[in-house]
Amino acid sequence: MADALELQAGSLLTAKAVRARAGEMFELGLAGGLSHFTIDLGRMDAVAEAVLAVTRTAYPTLDVPFHARWRHFVLGGVDRWARLADAASWPDRAARARAEFDLAIVSVLLDAGAGATWRYRDAVTGQGIGRSEGLAIASLDMFASGLFSRDASAPFRVDADVLAQLPLAALTSAFQVSDANPLLGLEGRTDLLRRLGKLVTERADIFGLHDTPRPGGLFDHIAAQATGGALPAPAILSAVLNQLGPIWPSRLELAGIPLGDCWRHPALRTDDATAGLVPLHKLSQWLSYSLIEPLQRAGFVVTDIDGLTGLAEYRNGGLFVDHEVLRLRDAADADRAHAVDSLLVVEWRALTVALLDRLAELVRAKLGRTSETLPLASILEGGTWAAGRAIAFSRRPDGSPPLKVISDGTVF
Repeated sequence: MADALELQAGSLLTAKAVRARAGEMFELGLAGGLSHFTIDLGRMDAVAEAVLAVTRTAYPTLDVPFHARWRHFVLGGVDRWARLADAASWPDRAARARAEFDLAIVSVLLDAGAGATWRYRDAVTGQGIGRSEGLAIASLDMFASGLFSRDASAPFRVDADVLAQLPLAALTSAFQVSDANPLLGLEGRTDLLRRLGKLVTERADIFGLHDTPRPGGLFDHIAAQATGGALPAPAILSAVLNQLGPIWPSRLELAGIPLGDCWRHPALRTDDATAGLVPLHKLSQWLSYSLIEPLQRAGFVVTDIDGLTGLAEYRNGGLFVDHEVLRLRDAADADRAHAVDSLLVVEWRALTVALLDRLAELVRAKLGRTSETLPLASILEGGTWAAGRAIAFSRRPDGSPPLKVISDGTVF
């Protein structure tokens, strides 16, 4: 029985399960069967036009890169990580890939909502940068300065034992946090990095194949799964979920297996132990998208990029609420703060994943593109995230999302 339960738990640690269950939530919504939202697909064309408008502004040739952490390391037209990495001497391509996995994993884990007031003052330009971009530049500066390395002469690495002992004060200082510059969820982020360090230390068989244990060792674990130099993107996510899953705090488990960004909703019915469970895996998929380019640079061909799903976070979700594709049954819910495990937030996030697939089809149809020439990862980048932010700022002066979620800094 335990084996069957473990298989059922493992089935939830996949992009396929995210897409399937989001699709079920969407069908329930279309049938009027959800407690918090109704769906108006008549407004989807306007969303597609909004996404196209911001995409054309940002990428006039419509040659759109993937939605990944690497985009946030570009400031004022300068790709800061590329400049550092290209100037460094790497013994081989795998060594650079390990460093890039180190950087991406730590930076993404630090990238939950920052709050509306926090800013990071960039030493190069002197400008204050907020939100995800600010968190990115801050994390790159930490990495480049060797904050996570035990060897001062080799800063571009993350050593598991350093992470495991990371002082809160180090991140407080590196993020320039003060009473006047508060950052949401700083303790949660610090705890997450410490848990990562501890896990990586304990799993040298995965993370220490060609080096001392480091998060970047996941590169070697994933690279070993390639067939003829090719890797399907969903395999990246499976590795991320199965190897990093235990770091997430106080979440659901099945057969002793932590399910990560997975939540309960009673309307989703199955005839096994996964009944009522809705996997979303937002940060893990964001990380998986961010690991594609290091693998490509190391010489691998990454296939089935559309096997990953859209990201269930507040910019993509806000896009559909602000454009009134998703409507609250109770308008007063817009003024309340909602726990991340509330049925309203679970519905909102799952519907977002399903709607992003449908939106991608609309955008491609308007451009005469296919999923190969314009994958979902590029539509997210072009794209939905920027359009969600744009309409948020047009509706609310601080650009906050249309729904308030109480986040612990480890979801989105």
